Amino acid sequence: MRYFKALIFFVGSFLQLQAQETAWSEVQPGIWKAVVGKPESYDLLNAAGAEPNIGALAKLGGGPFPFSKNEIDFKVVDGETYLRFPLEKGEQLYGFGLNFQTVHQRGKILELHVDHYGGKDNGRTHAPTPFYVSSKGYGVFVNSARYIKVWAGSGVRKDSPDFPVPKDRNTDRTWSSRPYSDAVEMLIPAEGVEVYVFAGTKPLDAVKRYNLMNGGGYLPPRWGLGFTQRVMTRFTGADVENEVNLFEEKGYPLDFVGLEPGWQSKAYPGTFSWDKERFPDPPAFVKKMLDRGIRLNLWINPYVSPEAPFYEEIKPFTSSHTVWLGLIPDFTMAKPRELFFGQMQKDQVDIGVSGYKIDEVDGYDHYLWPDVATFPSGISAEQMRQTYGLLAMRYSAELFKKRNQRTFGLVRASNGGGTSFPYVIYNDYYNHEDFITALINSGFAGVLWTPEVRASKTGEEWLRRFQSNVFSPMAMINAWSSGTKPWTYPEVEKQVKEFALLRMKMMPYWYTEFAKYHFEGIPPFRAMNLEEGFNQELKKESLTNVNLEENPYAEATSKEIKDQYMAGEYLLVAPMFTGQTSRKVVLPKGKWYDFYTGKLAGEGEVITVTPGLDKIPVYVKDGGLIPMMPAMLHAPKATEKVNLEIRHYGEKAGDYNLYDDDGETFNFEKGAFSWRQIKVERQRNGQMKGTISSSEKGKPNTVGKVSFIFMTK
Repeated sequence: MRYFKALIFFVGSFLQLQAQETAWSEVQPGIWKAVVGKPESYDLLNAAGAEPNIGALAKLGGGPFPFSKNEIDFKVVDGETYLRFPLEKGEQLYGFGLNFQTVHQRGKILELHVDHYGGKDNGRTHAPTPFYVSSKGYGVFVNSARYIKVWAGSGVRKDSPDFPVPKDRNTDRTWSSRPYSDAVEMLIPAEGVEVYVFAGTKPLDAVKRYNLMNGGGYLPPRWGLGFTQRVMTRFTGADVENEVNLFEEKGYPLDFVGLEPGWQSKAYPGTFSWDKERFPDPPAFVKKMLDRGIRLNLWINPYVSPEAPFYEEIKPFTSSHTVWLGLIPDFTMAKPRELFFGQMQKDQVDIGVSGYKIDEVDGYDHYLWPDVATFPSGISAEQMRQTYGLLAMRYSAELFKKRNQRTFGLVRASNGGGTSFPYVIYNDYYNHEDFITALINSGFAGVLWTPEVRASKTGEEWLRRFQSNVFSPMAMINAWSSGTKPWTYPEVEKQVKEFALLRMKMMPYWYTEFAKYHFEGIPPFRAMNLEEGFNQELKKESLTNVNLEENPYAEATSKEIKDQYMAGEYLLVAPMFTGQTSRKVVLPKGKWYDFYTGKLAGEGEVITVTPGLDKIPVYVKDGGLIPMMPAMLHAPKATEKVNLEIRHYGEKAGDYNLYDDDGETFNFEKGAFSWRQIKVERQRNGQMKGTISSSEKGKPNTVGKVSFIFMTK
């Protein structure tokens, strides 16, 4: 027994020593990798099949390693991997997945676990990406498909080099139940892991490197940035046609329609085959919609009904457990992928269906498979839970890539490595304020998020939700249950229509910003903390109405900006919520101008605005250029030229690179794209003049006549 204990001690000590001596290698400019212990062969990057955008990373260049390496501590003990990274005083942390209520993550204790969001930022969320960013500019990513425990500056070691001075709670009012901690600590239930560190002088540098390491953000087709309506569950083909007719008659834009579970002959679990009573001739129906400029997006969840045509064949390649009594295919294996996605291809994609909504690949625990489930590949239930959304996105996206056809859809779960997939996350939670915080945090998680609109108690709520939805990755009404239409609330119908058309007018701007996401790694929607010139003072909010008998360790929290965000290069969006008549907006350094009028709004200050019901506050930085097109009811076709109205704001000269390609295929990956420089300069006579560079011969050119509007008089 003594010999056995000594052997365990020796092996443990050896693993600890081995981890401490782990070497860092620079795998891409400004990105370092360390291998701790013996990493599992199945991890997040493996599941996602993520490939770095080497050319774009090379353009970013390198940077110094952001830590003193002897301050980093790695250990492998009792089959688990322990990581410790240093923190400085005043350093703030962002990320750790798609959080809904907080932007500042320092002091949090989390378990990063794929799940439906349940109302608390505790790590259980749709995209628990194990990537965090520091206000100092660096980032850290842990490439593990396990449930990861995180102490983000909350634990204090007795041997800490910066150990806080203990205080007497009886006499010192500055005593805190959460004393200063100088480290981020993580625990991974595996005997090793890959760790990546991203250099940067500012947080956006690390975010860009992380996104580009995962292939860069997805560039949707132009129609994906138009307007979408998801119709009621049991709509028939005739019902869908009637819906499309109404949109057209009323002059509302519409690019793709989402069919909910009723398109299938059976759902929960699904057959992945058309219901022939509701859709008697699917190929003809899909073609008819396409001829009218309407794409179709189909709801699925990947749990197989006994009545699915491939049920018996796929059964040996599924989990020991079921979801809603449906088989769970093991998508890490080739044969079940061939059967499952082969059915989608021949029955739907090959007849012209344009995309999917992949539901319920996140949680809750009571309906998803338990951690005791087994899968035929040998991948654990925990690893499958962390990556099932990645797998579903990856292999459904391949169906369209093979056809040289871009898609854009919805999903309920993602994770590290999923940046380049053509999917936007959504959920069944419906708090408007939290939806906006999630949109802000999506930029730290390497994912896209839509604050979709479903239904509202009042016209005011409907309009406020709709307005912010327009300034998001996917402008969508999800009427699967409510049957709501843009015009359902007549008292605000006029304003809703104006914002729906504004979404279409802004398509050249949105499309270019998504191109930057792909080529440069810049999230199109992101936190103020990533904006140059934004300096937020960390002030403690005072405690009010706290009963210390019930909560003796209540703490004041740092004030954070979680209700305004950057949309693209130039726009600051500050949504309004039901019941608000005014709000404060924090303007970064420099002059900012009202998007609608061009008037000066403020300069590096906090302003209070009362916009009325018709608008939400949107501001443009000095010198900003916003390319706009006419308000079309459908996105432009592949070769269709559109006229541009380029709006200039402020007093500074402006410069903007406008992206162009065919808007539908992957030909841009072979060089079939162009960047055209738009410039506004002040002439000798004091007047502003705008120019756009000529189109390149042999390159796509969808730009018609160009005019300039100088919004600031």
